[in-house]
Amino acid sequence: MSPIYNVYCDESCHLEHDHQPVMVLGAVWCPLQKTREISAHIREIKAQHGLPPKFEFKWGKISPAKQDFYLELLDYFFNNAGLHFRALVVQDKSKLQHEPYEQTHDTWYYKMYFEMLKVILEPQSRYRIYVDIKDTRSAAKIAKLHDVLCSSIYDFEYQIIERVQTVRSHEVEILQLTDLLIGAVSYVNRGLHKNAAKLAVVERMRERSGYSLTKTTLLRENKVNLFMWQATERQA
Repeated sequence: MSPIYNVYCDESCHLEHDHQPVMVLGAVWCPLQKTREISAHIREIKAQHGLPPKFEFKWGKISPAKQDFYLELLDYFFNNAGLHFRALVVQDKSKLQHEPYEQTHDTWYYKMYFEMLKVILEPQSRYRIYVDIKDTRSAAKIAKLHDVLCSSIYDFEYQIIERVQTVRSHEVEILQLTDLLIGAVSYVNRGLHKNAAKLAVVERMRERSGYSLTKTTLLRENKVNLFMWQATERQA
């Protein structure tokens, strides 16, 4: 029986004209049989910090009052051998050139999703990919993403990537963990430094991972795996 993994995907600043130069696509993945245990442990951490079980934690909510809570979540990620993180960082979207490649921004977006996920996927395993709902076009985009991913790895019978579906982040603790890790990577690569609590989380992630979070890691790194993607310079 092939092992099954759940993959929880999120993104930051993915729109073409959002005036944010840095885009991050990321995923946390773990064995299917570990998902309930992980979610339950995260709820225990919430309870220890006086937070309700349904409290949605995310990068944007980090504050000095909850700094210790977020640091403990980060430590839990690093201490759990079943949890892994991969992110693709587009360092400057203003350099994108879609016309020479005869592609739209959406087409490029699907290509980047494949670039982010391809390191995770192994032909002898099976995957169930869950993506945070972002807008009313999510259902159509997810169906297209499933087709693109399967075609890219010749998985025409959907035997490796069993499903790609949208979920609501407030209902899925591991997806919220993805948001937290993406947020830290994005914060560093955007050069931000005004929020002391967020900086504390970034520094803990750097310390525990052993990486600066601004450079590509080795391809086989499977705890915090990063790829810095750069667009070709626009021609004058």
